[in-house]
Formats: sequence, C-alpha cells, structure tokens
Amino acid sequence: MEQEKKRYDVAALGELLIDFTENGMSEQGNPLFEANPGGAPCNVLAMLHNLGHKTVFIGKVGDDMFGRQLAAAVEEAGIDTAGLCRDRSVHTTLAFVHTAPDGDRDFSFYRNPGADMMLTEDEVDGELVRDCRIFHFGTLSMTAPGCRAATRSAVRQAKEAGALISFDPNIREPLWESMAEAKVQVEYGLQQCDILKISDNEIQWFTGEEDFDRGIGLLQERYRIPLILLSMGKDGSRAYCRQLRVEEPSVIRADTIETTGAGDTFCACVLHSVLDRGGRDFLENGTEEEFRQMLAFANRAASIITTRKGALRVMPKREEIEEDFV
Repeated sequence: MEQEKKRYDVAALGELLIDFTENGMSEQGNPLFEANPGGAPCNVLAMLHNLGHKTVFIGKVGDDMFGRQLAAAVEEAGIDTAGLCRDRSVHTTLAFVHTAPDGDRDFSFYRNPGADMMLTEDEVDGELVRDCRIFHFGTLSMTAPGCRAATRSAVRQAKEAGALISFDPNIREPLWESMAEAKVQVEYGLQQCDILKISDNEIQWFTGEEDFDRGIGLLQERYRIPLILLSMGKDGSRAYCRQLRVEEPSVIRADTIETTGAGDTFCACVLHSVLDRGGRDFLENGTEEEFRQMLAFANRAASIITTRKGALRVMPKREEIEEDFV
C-alpha cells in the first residue's frame, strides 16, 4: 500500500563533494577551475525540490571550508540537511572534471579517504530513512566498508517502512579497488531496488550483453525489478515495466556545453513522475502513454542542464521544462 503520510517524498544517501570544473584559462595560460557543489544524490534532490517535493539528504562532509560551502549550497537548494554529518579529521571529497569537446567527462578524485566515505551506520538517522516515500542511493557510498554498512542499514530500514527503493549505480571506475568488487555492490543494489536507473555503458559492462534489450531482459529475469530506466545519452531513453518497453528520443541542443548532472536530472524527473502518479500503483498499473510522457519530460529536463555549468545550483525549474515541453 502506498505510504502517503510521510514527512519526505524522497530521502537520498551518498556522496556530497566539490566538482572542480574547467572555466577557461588564466592570463598566464593556466587552466581555471570553478568549485561547484556536486554529488549525484543531492543533484537528484535539488531537481526534485524544483518540482515541488520535500527531500532530505543523508551523508558526510569535512568540517572545512568546502564542507561549509556544500552545506550552504544544499540548504539553498531547498534540501533538508538534518542527515548531514561533519568529519573533523577527514577533508571533504574533491573531484576534478575534464570536459571533452563533445560534452563527455573524465574524473580525477581526491578521496583516499574523503569525508563522504566516513559515514557510519550509527550516524544514519533512522527516523529520516523511515519517513520517506522513496529512498534513493548509488554505489559511491558502497566503495568502503563503513559507508557500505551505513548504506545497507538505511536501505533495510527504508524497505521495512514501506518506501520504494531507487538505485542508480553511477559507476566511477577510479574509486573501486577492482571492477569485480564494483559488480558485487551493484548486484546488491539490483536485489533491493524497485526503480533502477542505469546507463547504456553500465548495462553492457554488468551483463556482458551489447544489445540493450537483452541486457535489460537479464536483469528483469534475475532481479524482478518493477521499473528499469535506461539512459542512452544522445540516443534517448527507455523504460521497461512489466511487459512494456517504451522509448523516447533525446532532445539535442546546439548550446550544450557539458553533460554534468544530466543523468541525475533525468532520474529525478522519473521519481517525480512516479510520485505524482501514485507510487507503487503506477509501477503496477501505469500505461504505455504515461511512461512515454514520463520519459519525454525527463529527457527535456536533462537537455536543459547540459546547457549549464555544474548541476546542483542550476537545476531547471518546472516552468522551464513545461515551457520547453510544448
């Protein structure tokens, strides 16, 4: 039964970090970097807030200048920070983002360790986890034993409280000791989730299948995930639910500058549609046309964020998406 009387629509647990993105060259010919607030879970929550949802973040930053900058940015984005912890001995995680001419990105992380890895099970406020309609997480909070235990505890509590579980693997290869270990943690997420957002390269990597439909079919057969969203970049997106397979083209923009946050924006818009259409009931009874509208809206929103630097602070407003949606 759908839990309507929850304090939060979505709670998310995971990384909160600084993305240093390229921003021109100095007079001396040195690259300039802008310190943008980043981290997939809060990007998702920021977009959901813009769509009218109440959200809360659970994670950890360093008790340093960057940690304070991030806490302020998250609050400014309308996200409840009741679950945000600070670490006095470990600095906030940093990521340097190199953007290719086509908008794709390459990451260099300063996280050995970083504060987001230091979240412990006893620091997770169970009341926040149990008081949400959807609980969202990824794999960056499962790259180290301590934060992995915290993540699994939160997932367990959320499921017991009747929340839908949303999972985005969001694999960042440099952060794993081995990709074999990454597969183990991705499999845990697949076993737990009701909603999976996965990218084209991730489905091929995890299943070994080049054909997307065959790869998704393996996941459906093995893990019985009610709703799977496949993001394919410039090739659009697909939704797989029950026997339905729905595909929508992407929105290609001439003014695209980078793809940071596009997947998170897409994911947030999908969760928005699930919430607005009845949650679990939508997963069980949603029509092909409803899924098509969901994908079209999410694709449109994702295209807007590609025209902006950063993500969390510049997520599109509902009016922008709807105006663009005509």
